[in-house]
Amino acid sequence: MATQTKKRETKAARPERIDGRRERSRSSHKRIVEAMMELIAGGDLMPSAARVAEEAGIGLRTVFRHFDDMDSLYSEISATVAERVMPIVTAPYRGGDWRAHVRDLVRRRVRVFETMLPFRLAANIKRYQSPFLMAEYGRVITVERELVLRLLPDAVAADRIASEALCAALSFQTWRAMRHDQGLPAEEAGTVMAHMVEALLAVAPAGENR
Repeated sequence: MATQTKKRETKAARPERIDGRRERSRSSHKRIVEAMMELIAGGDLMPSAARVAEEAGIGLRTVFRHFDDMDSLYSEISATVAERVMPIVTAPYRGGDWRAHVRDLVRRRVRVFETMLPFRLAANIKRYQSPFLMAEYGRVITVERELVLRLLPDAVAADRIASEALCAALSFQTWRAMRHDQGLPAEEAGTVMAHMVEALLAVAPAGENR
């Protein structure tokens, strides 16, 4: 009888140990993601496991275990960055014609792209080795284009040169080139983007709001 009771107690304790391990694993995973984001935001676009372990305050072996699933780590980073920028992206446009909305989009893109810049640079380094990051790259590019195109009246959207020029001027690639390749400060890069868009709006076909 005593043996059976001991077995029942052992079985009852097992789920608690398993749940404890899972909770510690989730906690470690979260700390690794937070550490990676801190390091990337600080300019280390390819943080080593040793640096992540030091930043997270956990063992190197634990970091290596979680590094085996890089897609999971970058998925959580993408989700965290999206939470930061979505309120800007989804805010309603207030008043004005389509040109006013496009000008508003310039201001939004400056804030969104600057927030995303280090993380997208880091992801770009890894995306050719990661199906998740490659798919995420394509998805984000598509969304960025759609957010521009849906503001344009039919006459402008139908003009392929005009619409593609606006998409290019308002693209992350343009922002990356100005900030990363040309080394422009964020404020100056925003002014350049606004200048390009104004030049394109001045020659865009006449059109009414959708």
